[in-house]
This record gives sequence, structure tokens and C-alpha cells, in this order.
Amino acid sequence: MHDLVIRNAHIVDGSGKPAYHGDVAVKGAEIADVGCKIGRTKREIDADGLMLAPGWVDVHTHYDGQATWDPFLTPSCWHGVTTAVMGNCGVGFAPADPAKRDWLIGLMEGVEDIPGTALAEGIDWSWETFPEYLDALDRSNYAIDIAAQVPHGSVRVYVMGERGAADVEANAEERAAMGQIVKEAVNAGAVGFTTSRTVLHRSIEGETVPGTDADALELLTIAEAMREAGSAVFEVASDLAPELNEFTWMDRIIDEMQCPVTYACVQNDIDPGQWQRLVDYAAQRSPGMYPQVAIRPPGMLMCLDGSHPFVARPSYKAIANLPLAARVAEMRKPEVRQRILDEATGNSERLLRLLFVEGKEMRSSISDYDRIFWLGDPPNYEPGPELSMTVIAAREGSTPEAVAYDRLLENAGKAFLYTPLFNYNAGNYDVAREMMIHPNTILGISDGGAHCGVICDASAPTYLLTHWVRDRDRGPRIDLEHAIRMQTRETAELYGFLDRGLIEPGMRADLNLIDLAGLALPSPELVSDLPASGKRLIQRANGYHATLLKGTVTFENGEATGELPGRLVRGRQDVSPA
Repeated sequence: MHDLVIRNAHIVDGSGKPAYHGDVAVKGAEIADVGCKIGRTKREIDADGLMLAPGWVDVHTHYDGQATWDPFLTPSCWHGVTTAVMGNCGVGFAPADPAKRDWLIGLMEGVEDIPGTALAEGIDWSWETFPEYLDALDRSNYAIDIAAQVPHGSVRVYVMGERGAADVEANAEERAAMGQIVKEAVNAGAVGFTTSRTVLHRSIEGETVPGTDADALELLTIAEAMREAGSAVFEVASDLAPELNEFTWMDRIIDEMQCPVTYACVQNDIDPGQWQRLVDYAAQRSPGMYPQVAIRPPGMLMCLDGSHPFVARPSYKAIANLPLAARVAEMRKPEVRQRILDEATGNSERLLRLLFVEGKEMRSSISDYDRIFWLGDPPNYEPGPELSMTVIAAREGSTPEAVAYDRLLENAGKAFLYTPLFNYNAGNYDVAREMMIHPNTILGISDGGAHCGVICDASAPTYLLTHWVRDRDRGPRIDLEHAIRMQTRETAELYGFLDRGLIEPGMRADLNLIDLAGLALPSPELVSDLPASGKRLIQRANGYHATLLKGTVTFENGEATGELPGRLVRGRQDVSPA
């Protein structure tokens, strides 16, 4: 007798093959049978009108600290994610010299915008080495499975101290020591090694991530140690400038060390054609190189309780600490409004933002008001020019700054403005779609758990279905079967999670039962639910009828059941016998 049968579902099995109707039987943690009119069972779920897909495998998250205090790993768990890979971009919390814990927190705070106060209060620091960190994670149960990668920044500082933090060139002894640490980590269950080589990633003190300027010999030494441990994924966050220099050592890691390489691939406005060269190169040398692309092009969300264009103006700073309702009331007073608008920070067509995240001031990039859009509710992440502050201002006979000011006061001060930072050079998502459907790319860069004050892209797996599959009206969409495969089997295979990402007998019963017609993303929210009352942006979803992990229902209609069958995933996961 089966433990559960999901009957009459519209099954999209993760293989990319056409969808079909049928039943799926679960016994224990595995799928026992797939077919029609499956027999006796202890429990049934009527899936008439619902889609059944494998659970999402998200390969780019930053739950390294949150996993030590939050068994649900929100917000990813609300969006059908059943396996999350963390430790990306060369930053994390192991290995950790006890004297460097605060420094590691500052690094993560600066690079990934996770409040340092929350990390300091939430992390229990019951480890020093990476294997000890994995053991600490393994002592807890979760609503989803998690897997960890070993970060270059932590390894370098653990071995080299201040010299490592300053990106001084490592000597032979230090390179060997780093390699040994990574080898031990992979042997203990780390699924990858990650490094940052972009000037955009900086600590709270403004320093680049340790390893940003590491030479090829250091990277190859580490990769060789990974090969000796049985191989793992080598993840890179790089500016890829110059590209050939970066590809030279990546090629050697793939060919000589037998490690797959994945790196962030986005379209930037300085060299908007670079992404095409990157994916073309990966295609030429396939397999082994996987440009990692975003489902929803990364963008900044602005709101009154977070970051917005007026945070640095003296008249706003004078009322900034008022409760939101009182602040909105003040800002609506004509004299206060005019005073704040008159305190310009620069040319009215150019906006120099000063972002305030948990009380710290950081200078951001310069953006045009014609690239700042009204997000709306439901949120529109592919806005046309008619939603830009510049065009709205022209239509209303106002100024872009005044329009931005007034829009931020809507919805009782909880409204959002939106600025796409990458993949939006032409003002639409056509390039983003080309990246996503390219045969050599992999979906990622959701950054679940990170960028708490300005980005909320952990909802990207849901957005893939709502926008790309069902709703997009500004260009071509993506076929449902292809979309499901991209965020299930393809991401699972990259990290060797061969026991999941498909609906077939013998595979893990990690499943999403979804009302595709009713699937929706409400507006984001800024909440203070991190340790030490730290703020973060969250976004829920409507339309997930049920999510199952290892055959256990963990979420029903968007609410947690309290079941926590998830554990740490250590290394490669082979397919269970049928």
C-alpha cells in the first residue's frame, strides 16, 4: 500500500517531455509509481485542475547564517524550493577563526546586504572548521534540503590572516594549506567551492572580497585539491575582464581538474554585448562551463522604510526616525514636500542615491529617472517606458523627483519603486530570455537570504511560471515543460543531486502541486523579523496548493505544516534504486 497518491494531476515531470495527466504514488521518501488509476493508498490528494512538478532546486542562495536559526529558510520555502545551495560568491562563515568572526560578518554584510546585527545575534558559532560547520548544520532539521559550498574569502583569511584579507599573493605553503582545507571540506560534504572576482563585492569597510585578485596558481591549486576529493562545482562571481584571462584558468579547472565551472552572467550597460560572448564561449567548450543567469533580472526595490531617492536630504533625515504613518503624514504636508524636493542631490535627470541599510550609509551607482519605474501592485518587473518616473512626469506636467516622491507615499507609504540594474539595456527582457533558454546556461542568482534591504529575488522560481510561462506580453514566453526542467533537473544535475528533479519511480518525492492559473506574486513587504529586529524584504506567493519534501507535505496553501524533513545534503546524491 502506498503512503500517498496524488490523483489526476497535470504532470510536468522535469525531463522536458510534454506534460500528461496521471497519478503519482509516494511510498516513504520516494516516488513509487507514475501512471493512471494507481491502487490502494493511505492518503489521497485530488489534483484535478492542478499541475504537479518536481520541487525547485535553487543553486544560488546565501542562507549560510540564516540556516543556523531559521528551520524554514524563508522566503525560498514559500516559493516551492525544496533544495537550496548556499555559500555562493566566495563569502560564508566557515572556516572561521574565532578572532575573525566579526570580520566575516562584516564581509557578508557588505557583499550580501544581510544586517550584521542579525548575523551577530543569530549565529551560534559552534564550529571553527568547515567540517564542523557542516556537522552543526546537520544537527538541525529544515523545511527544505540545504547544501553548502566552501567560500574562498573565509578560507583565505583563515590561512593568511590579514595578508589574506588584503589580497596579498599567497606563497606555496599558503596555497597548499588552502587546498587542504577545501579538500577536507569536499570530503566532508561541501558541494562546491566559490570565489568572488568582482569589484562590486565589498565588505562593510569597502574592501574587496579576499581572493578577488588571487592568481591562477592559487585557484588551480584549490581546484586540484577538489579533484583529489572527488570533484565539486567551482562557482565564480567575476567581472570577467579581461574575459580571456579568466577563461584560461577556468578551462584548466574543467579539463585538468574535472570540476564544472559556473559563473554569473548578466548584461551590463557598459558592455551590453558581453553576455553574448560569454555564452558563445561556453557553448564552444561545452560541457563543463555553465554561465549562471537570472530568472528575474536583478533590480533594486525602493520604499520609504528602506532605500529611496530622498534618504540623504536634510529635511527628510529630520523626520526619518518617525513611525511610518507619522512620517507619511509629515511628507504629505505641502511645505515639507517642497522643502525635501528643493534639497536636490544633483541634476534632476540624474540621481545619486545614498542608501541607508541598517543605519549604514553606502554610496550606490548613478541611475537615470527614466530607469526608475512604478512597481505597482501586482508588481510589474518588466515595465515599459510609460511607467518610468520621467515619462509619468511629462504626462502629468511634473518633475521626475516629484513623481517619485508622491508614488512612495501611496499605499500608506508601503509602495515600491523599481530599478532594473542588469539585463535591461533595451528596456525589456528579450536578452534575459535569450540567456535563459540558451542550452549551456543554468538558472540561478536568486540570492535567497541576501540583499535584504534592496532586492527580493528569492521569489524568482515562482516568477518563472507567472511571467515567463503564463503572462508575458512584451515578447516571447517560455514553454512550460522547458521552464520546469530548467529549475528542477538541470539545476539538480549540475550539483550531482541525481536523486531529485524528476517525477519517475525511484526518485525523491520532492514535489510541487500548483494552481498555475491562480499562481500570483503579491507586492513585496519590508518586515523586521530577523534576529535583533533586523529588516528585510520578503515576498510570498499564492497558488502553491502543496509542497512535498521526501514525500512529506511541508506546505499547504502557502502555510507551513510544521513538518521538517529537510536535512543537509552532503556531496553527490546518486539515484535511489527503483
